Amino acid sequence: MVKLFNRLIQSIIPLIPRSIVKLFAGRYVAGETTISALKTVRLLNKRGFAATLDILGEHVKSFEKAAEITHAYAALFDEIHYQKLDCNISIKPTHIGIELGDSQFKKNIDILVNKARETQNFLRIDMENSPFTGRTIETYKFCLQTYNGVGTVFQAYLHRTESDIRALFSPQFNFRLCKGIYHEDPAIAIQNRRDINKNYVKLLKIAFQNECYVGIATHDQDLLEDIYRIIDEMQVPSDRFEFQVLFGVPMSGWLGKHISRGYKVRIYVPFGPEWYDYSIRRLKENPNIVGYVMGNLLHKQ
Repeated sequence: MVKLFNRLIQSIIPLIPRSIVKLFAGRYVAGETTISALKTVRLLNKRGFAATLDILGEHVKSFEKAAEITHAYAALFDEIHYQKLDCNISIKPTHIGIELGDSQFKKNIDILVNKARETQNFLRIDMENSPFTGRTIETYKFCLQTYNGVGTVFQAYLHRTESDIRALFSPQFNFRLCKGIYHEDPAIAIQNRRDINKNYVKLLKIAFQNECYVGIATHDQDLLEDIYRIIDEMQVPSDRFEFQVLFGVPMSGWLGKHISRGYKVRIYVPFGPEWYDYSIRRLKENPNIVGYVMGNLLHKQ
């Protein structure tokens, strides 16, 4: 029944008026411009939260567009430094040209790594769907040759993630651990929520045992209960992790719990003119979000 409902929702998503989609985007996207994004970050910092900025978009089709996005991110690093914001940057490899060839992509990633070093900031290389997993890991390793202030992302639902993490252990290893949102084949990804959560807990324990720095990225309340238990049982110092959440997503009091315990919380803040395509893709990838949207709309009535 749930699968049937999700297929129905996916079929009508393209028919949702742009104005309705913008109501969704308005809560979860920090505007279309750098000015609006930095204003959002400033407000979050005042509330005690760190942030990471992500320019919306992916799978660029031209060298010119990849270069444009790269320079927009470099300018963001400068603005963050100038305004003294507690904020770093997250990039998607397909947004700066990984599909356009190694030469151009490495040129773009070099620009960003060097800018991160120049501004003494941090660059997070996001993980996209499975065709890019290996190349993203190689990109991360390539960046570390230049600057240690670089991290990547691993997805708990992929069968390969444990071996990938174990192969990267080092004093500077910094990664975000998320559950995974892309539709992947059962041959490469765990499908059951409970099993994904179990693997998440296993991976987190491995990271803590090996003194990695982990961005704990989840909104799953059951999983958060388990994570708190692990932190307490293993007596993990609070400087070995941070909690990461998506901008605008309700957390049922968890943000306050994190802060009250003295834990760092970083909010992932997407922005940019491609808010519509981003919103539609997210809705298609996870039809359950439609329930969020409709619930928010009804709540406002």
